[in-house]
Amino acid sequence: MEKNKVLVYSTPSCPYCHMAKDYFKNNGVEFTDYNVAADQIKAQEMINKSGQMGVPVIDINGEIIIGFRPEIFQQLLSK
Repeated sequence: MEKNKVLVYSTPSCPYCHMAKDYFKNNGVEFTDYNVAADQIKAQEMINKSGQMGVPVIDINGEIIIGFRPEIFQQLLSK
């Protein structure tokens, strides 16, 4: 089975970002976390992908999810 590619665009002060990252950690899902408060290039990439300035924005295999949506995370990760 091919490994999922999971990107998390977050900020340190965002509680939903922490919830999303904890969800992935607790389910053994590897992910790359980008702190968009400190990385303007990744912040622009997030806006380009999602049209959103709010976090978290999660990219699972190219599918964009805005916010903490564990039911959608699970659906996409099990494809």
